[in-house]
Amino acid sequence: MNIMKNVLLALASLALSATFSIANAQHGGKETKEDIQRHRAMAAAHEAAAKCLESGKKEDVCMKELLASCKGLAVGKYCGMKHAH
Repeated sequence: MNIMKNVLLALASLALSATFSIANAQHGGKETKEDIQRHRAMAAAHEAAAKCLESGKKEDVCMKELLASCKGLAVGKYCGMKHAH
């Protein structure tokens, strides 16, 4: 489970870095700050999902929690990120 946590954190960091670079090119300061806040919220939601899985809860329970925390933040049913199984 630690590997999954590390992978999620790495992906979130990569997404944040890439988006920050793109956002700076496309947005002004206020929009960039809002994008940063959204990405941090998504990263926190994914971290909570990883902890949920680590606790032994079933994947469908953790997915419901992830979707609830990401409502209005990200596009798609995976809170902006999907990984292979």
